[in-house]
Amino acid sequence: MTTCDSASPSRHSLERLPWLFSPAVDLATFGGSALVALAMLPLGAALGFLHDETPGWTWVATILLIDVAHVYATGFRVYFDGTELRRRPWLYGLTPVLAFAIGGAIYSESVTLFWSVLAYLAVFHFIRQQYGWVALYRSREGDDEKVGWWIDASAIYLATLYPLIHWHAHLPRHFWWFAEGDFIQVPEIAAAIVMPIYWLSMLAYAARSLSRGLRDGAWNPGKDIVVLTTAVCWYIGIITFNSDYAFTVTNVIIHGVPYMVLIYWYRWCRIAESSDSATDQASAHPSRPTSRWQTNTGRVALFLGVVWILAYAEEMLWDFGIWQERGWLFAWVPPGFANSAGETLAEASVWLAPALAVPQITHYVLDGFLWRRRQRASS
Repeated sequence: MTTCDSASPSRHSLERLPWLFSPAVDLATFGGSALVALAMLPLGAALGFLHDETPGWTWVATILLIDVAHVYATGFRVYFDGTELRRRPWLYGLTPVLAFAIGGAIYSESVTLFWSVLAYLAVFHFIRQQYGWVALYRSREGDDEKVGWWIDASAIYLATLYPLIHWHAHLPRHFWWFAEGDFIQVPEIAAAIVMPIYWLSMLAYAARSLSRGLRDGAWNPGKDIVVLTTAVCWYIGIITFNSDYAFTVTNVIIHGVPYMVLIYWYRWCRIAESSDSATDQASAHPSRPTSRWQTNTGRVALFLGVVWILAYAEEMLWDFGIWQERGWLFAWVPPGFANSAGETLAEASVWLAPALAVPQITHYVLDGFLWRRRQRASS
């Protein structure tokens, strides 16, 4: 992964610890997103919907602007980058085609199976992303100790797997991943067996982290924050509360926000590197105007504007053709057009749902390829 901070780890300087981006960005990205997610729990309790369905404004802020939007952020890494797109055209071209073909085949046989397959694919993606952050921090530090890898991997995997096993063992819940009934029931004994292993893995991780820090000065605060916030948010959002609202805010924010930061940071670094010569030319011609999109504010506005517009368009199609639940969000659409469009899309739902699922399936698949070569040193 390309970062903007090339400093190596140091025992005495915060700036020279193994951060992925920088001390401020890492802390805000991983620690800040978790604090926001957890802060929304007492807010929900105070407003009276902690144990209810996710209200409309929270759905917009989390699902639309973060969860769905971060899927389209992959476009800035692949489909809006001509160099990268030409590097592996078959992978990037065939992935959405196969996603639609396979998704359509499954949907035509069983709608329930379609949502279950999609849910488990998403679960795998969510788990692997959290492990990916840990792997990147290990690589950044240069930590190649095998025992340490087992301890770190066990901690981050169990931080997500144990809550999921508990979920599967205590169905039905008041929330689900994509659609009601998309998870299968497992015996409650499964959660009881995994629980002590979960706590032992957390203790082993904490002991190793403290030992390395106090004994050798080998602190890795970014990795510690990822493991801690993952464990806390997944445990509280799935086990502590049986609430759609609690699950949504604790699950989505810490997943989508860091990914969008990663994509933006990657693009920002590449733009900065490729524009060195352009900067020199601009200094030689001070009267030449600078594009607004070359500023940090402009890049952020472009990035968020594109992914938010695409996310809104996708959700509008989902609502018109499949769910018909959020007409309040698309109130600007003339009723006649909305009704006719909804009826037309609903008639074509056998291909509409698989087509609308293509961006997220593509995101899940490509994410496994995009950063793999950058993580080899950590596994």
